[in-house]
Amino acid sequence: MSRLPEVIAALLNPAYYPEDAPAEVKLVQTQMSFVLLTGKHAYKIRKPVNLGYVDYTTLEKRRLFSEKEVVLNRRMCPDAYLGVVPVTNQGGQISLGGSGEVVDYAVKMRQLPEAGMMDRRLRDWTLDAAMIEAVAGKVAAFHAAADTGGEIDKFGSLDSIRRNIDENFEQTRPYIGRALSQKQFDRLRTFFASFLEGQAGVFARRVTEGRIRDCHGDLHAAHICFTDSGICIFDCIEFNDRFRYGDTASEVAFLAMDLDRAGRADLRQAFVFEYLKRSGDIGLCHLLRFYQSYRAHVRAKVACFKLDDPFVPAAEKAVELDKARGYFDLAVSYTRHKPRLFITSGVTGCGKSAVAAELARRQGLWYISSDITRKKLAGLPLTEPAGDAVGRGLYSSEMTEKTYASMLAEAESALAMWHGVIMDATFLRRADRDKAAALAAKHHAEYVVLDCQLPEDELKKRLERRQTEVAVSDGTWEVYLSQKTKMEPVTEIPESVNRVIINGLRPVAENVRQIIDYLPDAPDLIKD
Repeated sequence: MSRLPEVIAALLNPAYYPEDAPAEVKLVQTQMSFVLLTGKHAYKIRKPVNLGYVDYTTLEKRRLFSEKEVVLNRRMCPDAYLGVVPVTNQGGQISLGGSGEVVDYAVKMRQLPEAGMMDRRLRDWTLDAAMIEAVAGKVAAFHAAADTGGEIDKFGSLDSIRRNIDENFEQTRPYIGRALSQKQFDRLRTFFASFLEGQAGVFARRVTEGRIRDCHGDLHAAHICFTDSGICIFDCIEFNDRFRYGDTASEVAFLAMDLDRAGRADLRQAFVFEYLKRSGDIGLCHLLRFYQSYRAHVRAKVACFKLDDPFVPAAEKAVELDKARGYFDLAVSYTRHKPRLFITSGVTGCGKSAVAAELARRQGLWYISSDITRKKLAGLPLTEPAGDAVGRGLYSSEMTEKTYASMLAEAESALAMWHGVIMDATFLRRADRDKAAALAAKHHAEYVVLDCQLPEDELKKRLERRQTEVAVSDGTWEVYLSQKTKMEPVTEIPESVNRVIINGLRPVAENVRQIIDYLPDAPDLIKD
């Protein structure tokens, strides 16, 4: 990793922030900026980079873009953006807002509460439908009031849309074989070209209907915060108007895609439905998967850029590479029209839930967990241990029947709307698997069983560790021993024919890659 610029290294000293008196100053890096966090305030300083689509190479440009950032972001987060502060050098002494030579500029913000960040709430499962519907209402109101017409409308033309798409491919081509395969690259190119060619009239109507607006441009979960004063949607794109001007459908698709990537297709559906209700924009439904794929491609590209950033540590680059691969997988999944129904099968502790959750994130699947469903039916907090003996209470045969029935009903609702689904449960009984197979056939969905296996000695170690952790699952060694006597192996489907053997000893990412690589090339490429 390259050394930090002298100014940034100096500003990591807490002594430079007497107003905040922080114990430490944390540094967060993006591809284009350094963000210094004191606990009370955040100071964003642009990197002097020229990436083609953004040019921060001169001090004057960094000042102008800093001022523009404050103005634009006050549209959806008025209380957080406090202004622009000069970074000065007085005889070798760096300071914020002091006297001396101005060496840079920082956007000063109130530091938003980490606990309120949407991406954090998604990870903690504390984001509910009411909250995401409130976000949809705020976004719909913002779009209704946003500027449109004139120069902005040009960015809804096919030429403008095609330019953005072509740029994505030019910038991600160097990462073939590293973050995506040639097959994925080619499939995405074919998909976008076919859709644009077949839907010229749809895109033209979006312009005449006034759906091309001065939007946020970067609407995803990490840029949304729930605060005491309301919902703050921050960090919009200020550096290039063509990334902010665009179809409101593209903006809705961005957050919808991000919710899919978080494994919360249920919240994605709630967000889209509420936005449709508030905006009346039924036409966006026709473009949603197109723009979701486009936005996933953009996020993959941004992650790829970090792989070549000299200021990003090697460990972080490894995380970004995995992130890029996940977004490319998701982008490709949107090109498929026919849904899939996945089920897991395996005893408690074999690793099926980790694989199911990650597959949901990479394929935009509706994730249905037996552990979550069971506790919701019982009215219990997700991480509260049930305390019931094997076969009793929460884990009685009657409750298990109710749990599977509820899961199948939810899966049917999702499949009826052409959403792919993964049901995360033991599915130890063939009768339960047969019901899932029948449901898939009813909705013309491809049916895939993930047969999860793990040696017993490793299984015992995992279940013993689980007793010391906070978890949704109540699985124990005693539960496993009971399941073992009732397990009906998956023999009704031969291996490699809609059945994937999952080795629980392998890393989750490798198992998910195995599943995605197993899936046949979809002949039903969306064109219209």
